[in-house]
Amino acid sequence: MHETEAVARARRDIEICNACRYCEGFCAVFPAIELRREFSAGDISYLANLCHNCRGCFYACQYAPPHEWGVNVPAALAEVRAESYAEYAWPRPLASAFARNGTLLSLAAALGIALVLALSILTNGAGGFFATRGSFYDIIPLWAMQATGIATFGFSLLALAMGARNFWRDAGPRGRIGPGSVAIALRDVLTLKNLGGGGNGCNDNSEAFSMRRRWLHHAMFYGFLLCFAATTTGFVYHTFLNWAAPYPLLSAPVVLGTGGGLLMVAGTIGLLAMKFVDDPVPNVRRLLGGDIALLMLLALIAATGLVLLAVRATGAMGPAMAVHLGFILAFFLVLPYSKMVHGIYRSAAVLRRATERTMKPLGGE
Repeated sequence: MHETEAVARARRDIEICNACRYCEGFCAVFPAIELRREFSAGDISYLANLCHNCRGCFYACQYAPPHEWGVNVPAALAEVRAESYAEYAWPRPLASAFARNGTLLSLAAALGIALVLALSILTNGAGGFFATRGSFYDIIPLWAMQATGIATFGFSLLALAMGARNFWRDAGPRGRIGPGSVAIALRDVLTLKNLGGGGNGCNDNSEAFSMRRRWLHHAMFYGFLLCFAATTTGFVYHTFLNWAAPYPLLSAPVVLGTGGGLLMVAGTIGLLAMKFVDDPVPNVRRLLGGDIALLMLLALIAATGLVLLAVRATGAMGPAMAVHLGFILAFFLVLPYSKMVHGIYRSAAVLRRATERTMKPLGGE
């Protein structure tokens, strides 16, 4: 991580925190701070990505605005987090995409829908595109779906892996990673433990505690995993059992996809609503556009999937499928250059924290 104004500001706030230590039990960040007397740029990046933005420290801090010191750890670490996404992005020429995240997502969505619509009409003709079909592959050939999906998603996975490698080299643990630390990190990631702050929840827009952000993230996270499981099950059905989509309503792919879609819609809509009522002081407003664009894209993927399920036996299946696949294609295209990368870096930071805990246990942990 390069030394920047955001890194310097975060270091200054963290050094004040390290002297005060009033918030030492608030979340995982403060015990990690207390292990250090000096903070490299890589350490600041690690702490920024370990922060889950619960904001408890902001409302408890006696030096927060309007105090003349203006300590604002959530906003300072959010700035560094955003810079770290661009810093570790691969390939490097595409790192600038993070600066116009919302615009990029919007353009990718439009491009994705246009490409899928064009492909659908070319392979079916305008009349056939609106005809009632028995299979999804009558509208878009399976080979076209597979080739496009493998190319875009494969590149995204490679870019994410390279970004994670860059983060780990800069901000990863210096000690050995053991089974214990992996188990602790996996538990913390799957339960979203750090979205509970010090145990009472997050301070969404006031000093009042709430588990709302945690439950909404759970809905979005596990909804996404259920949708992925539905797609994987459908692949197994088609490839190994020779069962072509669409599948019966009570089949595993439909049940998993419906449940996942409903959870994703609930989670993304809830998180979107919270964005508009959050206290602006511990936030960085210029980053709001990218957050909203990504949440809207995820919500549209889930909603159009549910619409496709509802109209799959009608002449509207073709357009509904093209729009749904267009949003998925857009998601694959922008995945490594959107806020979705926070899941990768945050999980890596949680693993580093777990490694520190197993190497040198802290009281109460």
